[in-house]
Amino acid sequence: MVTIKVVSKSSGKPLKDMKVSIYKHGGFFGGGFTGGEVRTDSSGEAHFDIEPCKGEVFVNGSKFYEGDISGRVVVYV
Repeated sequence: MVTIKVVSKSSGKPLKDMKVSIYKHGGFFGGGFTGGEVRTDSSGEAHFDIEPCKGEVFVNGSKFYEGDISGRVVVYV
């Protein structure tokens, strides 16, 4: 399980109803978007039932993070 927390850069508050997706970098099975597109809840969190990986996090279609994705990743937008 991977959790992406989306936080406002200006206010520091969690952002609700943001569309989050994860692009997994290549590997044995190849890369691509995984886990579908998930909206953040009232805590600003989007939960994905995927294994930890290297990849990119997109929020509302724009890339905000690239690197190791495991546990909880906080993304400031």
